[in-house]
Amino acid sequence: MNTKTKAENSGLDTVKWIIVAALVAGGVYGNSYFAAESVLYRVIGLLVLALVAGWIAAQTVRGRAFIQLGLEARTEIRKVVWPTRQETTQTTLIVVVVVIIMAFILWGLDSTLSWLISLLIGS
Repeated sequence: MNTKTKAENSGLDTVKWIIVAALVAGGVYGNSYFAAESVLYRVIGLLVLALVAGWIAAQTVRGRAFIQLGLEARTEIRKVVWPTRQETTQTTLIVVVVVIIMAFILWGLDSTLSWLISLLIGS
């Protein structure tokens, strides 16, 4: 891409983002303006506005990059090896036991220091 094309795309992307912001603002305003209308109609209107705004945003450079990021993240999530139920239960129990042990250690330390301080200040 030459510099002129990049500048044109950047300016056009700015216009598209302004349109997206206007659609979102219009949706927020319209939702409060038509508060007396049925919730179903307002939700349908908001969904239509969200789809239009999302489609316009997807036409920008950053929008395409965001979609590409989402597709790559989906691919990476499929590669994850999730722990079994037994591994999850064992790990959770280990964490609970360690938390309880640390609570007793901190309680004992706090009690000891409180006792020492009360001895020093004589109360």
